[in-house]
Amino acid sequence: MQCYVYRSARKAETYLYLGRRDDFVRLPPPIRTSLEPFQFVLELTLAPERKLARVDADQVRAALAERGWFIQHPPTPERTEA
Repeated sequence: MQCYVYRSARKAETYLYLGRRDDFVRLPPPIRTSLEPFQFVLELTLAPERKLARVDADQVRAALAERGWFIQHPPTPERTEA
């Protein structure tokens, strides 16, 4: 499965994965307006054996197949226990 990754210029460390290049119309308007403008980062193939750094590739593939987009939010700070 081919996918296209965009960085949100408005929200740090937030990335949008699309099943079709520049297919922003599939995003719900409130999500699109809260994250745009987008900057193209890379094109990649999401094969079943592919690993991604911060998200589960299977979840990305499932979201792309179902709705055509996936949002990778910034990592949450790890909680430290006292």
